[in-house]
Amino acid sequence: MTTRTSRETGESAWVLDPILEIPHVRAAVLLTLDGLVAGYSDRLSRPSAERTAAIISTVQGACRTAAATFADQESAEVRQVVIESDHGYILVAPTHHGTCVAAYGDPEVRLDLLAHRVHSQVARLGEKAMSAAPRGTDGDPRTA
Repeated sequence: MTTRTSRETGESAWVLDPILEIPHVRAAVLLTLDGLVAGYSDRLSRPSAERTAAIISTVQGACRTAAATFADQESAEVRQVVIESDHGYILVAPTHHGTCVAAYGDPEVRLDLLAHRVHSQVARLGEKAMSAAPRGTDGDPRTA
C-alpha cells in the first residue's frame, strides 16, 4: 500500500497528511473559504483540486444560507458538511480564520474517525493561526 501525501509541502502537508493516513481516505484539499487551493493530496491533479475547492466553497455558502433560512436568522456558521454518495463521503470543516479542510473517503471509510481527524486538524490550524504574529508587524504586539 502506498502512502498518500499532500502535493504541497510546509503549510498544507502537516494539515493534510494525518487525514490521508486514515484507511480508505482517498483525497484531501486545504482551501480558502473563497475557493482557492492552499494544498491538496497527490491523488488529485491541480485542475481537479481547483475545481474541488471551487465546488466546496459554493456548497459551504449554500449550506450557510440554508441553515440561516431554516432557523429564520440572518446568518449561520457552518461547522461541518457531510456529503454521502454511492462513491463515498466528503467531509468539510471550516476554520475560524478563513480556510477550510475537505476530505474524501470511499464507502468503507470510518466516518467517525474521519470527522475526528479533520476537526483535530482544523483545531491545530486555529492554534497555529492564533500563535502567529499579526500581519504587517515585526511580531511586537505594541506595533499591531
